[in-house]
Amino acid sequence: MERWTVVDLQRNSTNWGTLVEEIVKLEKKIFPKHESLARYFDEELKKRNSGLLYVDIDGEVTGYVIYSWPSSLSASITKLAVKESHRRQGHGQALLKAAIEKCRSRPIQRISLHVDPLRSPAMGLYKKLGFQVDSLIKSYYSSDRDAYRMYLDFDEN
Repeated sequence: MERWTVVDLQRNSTNWGTLVEEIVKLEKKIFPKHESLARYFDEELKKRNSGLLYVDIDGEVTGYVIYSWPSSLSASITKLAVKESHRRQGHGQALLKAAIEKCRSRPIQRISLHVDPLRSPAMGLYKKLGFQVDSLIKSYYSSDRDAYRMYLDFDEN
């Protein structure tokens, strides 16, 4: 069994450029062009109110999650992706849990995300970790692809 770890991408890291390049390649492979953040990755990650966690297996990036906290009350999961050959091994769940913990460390009350209702494994993962469907957004991804807006509320205490 391969040993893997979830790593927080540090802005001042000496291998920032190499890691971002590897993540962008993964992004382009997994998501259709109109859903990809590849062109905006570097500027997105330089924002002070965002973060990226990735799974590292012997120096190879096999998955990542991007999260941000656009306001003092809410955060969002912008992207969650795992290489096809590494799915169903707990990487996505570990990434999402780590991102939730990062968001919990801030005084926010809710994390939201968008997901294609046809992506059953993703829907299952989000529900397993407590996310609930808020609403269906018609034509979110394209004219013939909708999205569920999902949320996870934190307790007041």
